[in-house]
Amino acid sequence: MNTAIRNNALKKLQNTIGYSFRQPEILEQAMTHRSFSAQNNERLEFIGDSILNYVVAKMLFDAFPDLPEGRLSRLRANLVNQEVLANIARELHLGDALFLGQGELKSGGFDRPSILADAVEALFAAVSLDADFTHAERIVRQLFQKRIAEIDLNAHAKDAKTSLQEALQGLHLALPKYRIVKHSEKDSGQVFEIECDLGELGKKFYATAHSRRAAEQIAAQAACNFIREQYGAIK
Repeated sequence: MNTAIRNNALKKLQNTIGYSFRQPEILEQAMTHRSFSAQNNERLEFIGDSILNYVVAKMLFDAFPDLPEGRLSRLRANLVNQEVLANIARELHLGDALFLGQGELKSGGFDRPSILADAVEALFAAVSLDADFTHAERIVRQLFQKRIAEIDLNAHAKDAKTSLQEALQGLHLALPKYRIVKHSEKDSGQVFEIECDLGELGKKFYATAHSRRAAEQIAAQAACNFIREQYGAIK
């Protein structure tokens, strides 16, 4: 990507989040994928993940004072996952500011959910290092305030993976293991085939979807159906 175009994208990103970096090299590192340089955003992502989880947890804690820990945890998981973070990155046009290696550029890495999500977390860390935690917290709150305000508690029941995990724990069995059996690219996008292995029960369930997360949920639902029929452990 042209340097002038990327610099303009970095400037627009700062304007959008309402924060101007005193040390622009920190922002550049936050936008650097490992395919571009050894000086990349992976360590920043580590910090940013913790900032994000804390701030969103505090926002939910304040917004829903009567909810127990389990439900708050599920709400947070629905908010800080890869899909949501990638959507936030797209709203910020963050992909235009990324430093990617040639391979990632050619394969559309600027819009790959995993890359976008990691860069958003790295951005939070970069702000905290350039300024302080308070500035990073403000940006997280700014990006998640509307999403939390729009939460419909009735629509956030347990997902299949959570239900399966709790059922297996109730039966004193090992947690399921998920693995990618096959990953391919088609005209309609990526396709993932996922295996959900119940281990001690000697049962495996398979599902295919356009995202790993969706395929895991489908396979987990099949496993839930099996446990419900065999043990009545899921209501």
